[in-house]
Amino acid sequence: MIDIKRGTAVLLVALVGALSVTSPGGAAAADGARRETTSTGSRAAVRSTAPDRATVTEGQVKEVEPGGVITYPSVTSCLTVTVRLRDGGLVGAHASLFRVPGELRSDEILAALEHLVGDRPVKAVEVKGAVGAWHPGYFVRAIEAYGEDEQPPYPTHPDPEGVARAVSRGLELPRRLVTVEDVPDGDQTAS
Repeated sequence: MIDIKRGTAVLLVALVGALSVTSPGGAAAADGARRETTSTGSRAAVRSTAPDRATVTEGQVKEVEPGGVITYPSVTSCLTVTVRLRDGGLVGAHASLFRVPGELRSDEILAALEHLVGDRPVKAVEVKGAVGAWHPGYFVRAIEAYGEDEQPPYPTHPDPEGVARAVSRGLELPRRLVTVEDVPDGDQTAS
């Protein structure tokens, strides 16, 4: 009987943990950014309690409060995607050509970014990094998703317009909001 109770307790703890990570706002809470829902008449308003600074490494998505700063370290073959919210907050993603163990693949990053942004109004989206190393299709199907018998597409020239369209589609935002800039290797900062 004790083993059954212990097994039930372990199962309940696992379920609560899974719900906190997969529930709306759960992923944000896991990254240190939380959202609190407050009632404003018939519509719920979301207030971010995100930190004022965040470091976003390869395969991660994080948020900072209005006036905050995001640092993207060691951007070499990567692209960073920074969503500027109308309230001044930032939500950033660091898309990597090859998946870092335990982090998001390039074909998962925009969905995670869109989820964290939610329904909040967006002012602009800035894509920066190694534009020439990226085929726009990597946001739809990561290099790792191709089998041994398949050849992933490789860029033959920089395609900033294709990257902008892919980000626009992935975030379900108007293309006019997205800018793309090829920047040299190194750390990037968004503020």
